[in-house]
Amino acid sequence: MSFLILRDIHHTYFTKATATTALYDVSLHVEEGEFVSFLGPSGCGKTTLLSIIAGLISPTEGTVMLEGKSIKEATNTIGYMLQQDYLFPWKTIEENILLGLKLTNQLNDSTKNYAYSLLKKMNLQDVESQFPNQLSGGMRQRVALVRTLANNPKLLMLDEPFSALDYQTKLKLEDLVFTTLKSFGKTALLVTHDIGEAIAMSDRIFLLSPKPGTVHKIFTIPNHLKSLSPFTVRNEEAYAHLFQIIWKELEILEQQNECRTPSSTI
Repeated sequence: MSFLILRDIHHTYFTKATATTALYDVSLHVEEGEFVSFLGPSGCGKTTLLSIIAGLISPTEGTVMLEGKSIKEATNTIGYMLQQDYLFPWKTIEENILLGLKLTNQLNDSTKNYAYSLLKKMNLQDVESQFPNQLSGGMRQRVALVRTLANNPKLLMLDEPFSALDYQTKLKLEDLVFTTLKSFGKTALLVTHDIGEAIAMSDRIFLLSPKPGTVHKIFTIPNHLKSLSPFTVRNEEAYAHLFQIIWKELEILEQQNECRTPSSTI
């Protein structure tokens, strides 16, 4: 059985006047240790899908299974990393990275030492007593990753975590996050608008079509690219070829999207 299974996911947002279907008939599976990206035009339901997988919202129809259990039963197994770091500015870096462990009653000498070792791995040693406003944006995102990994989640959700960073910092963090997750054997789901980012970091890419969002195509990254760092992947001929293919598919989806109405009145 696959590590993560989605079966027949439908989701509709209701108001008094309208019903907007965000996702329609989404079925997919993700294997343990796999890095998967969700890519697609605005309005294709990427973030809604991630929220359903995380158990933050319940789908209108369908099921999500993680290691053979419903997502509601899979407590303390999912970590979330967002576009903003959401560090508490009045807490030190040490207090921020240990917060999740405290809230889940997992804080002890062993888990604390593990969190400190993650800081060192991220080249963030000697910042424990500092506050978030004393760090750069890239450093704060690394702290956010440490906070997420400190709870040792089995599944990591990445919702456009690099989009607010400058390009050079973004490329460096892509490499750092990729190598860190691979070294720990973590399963990761990335939501992104960036075709290059999806190709450089992923094992597979799920391209979603919009209104309602459904799986349009699945792209499997060539094996020889999977073993390379994201920065190195961008210099490969196969990267450029796959980029053009996905770009053309996205253009088709964007054109179709312009012809569709956003919602239906009830």
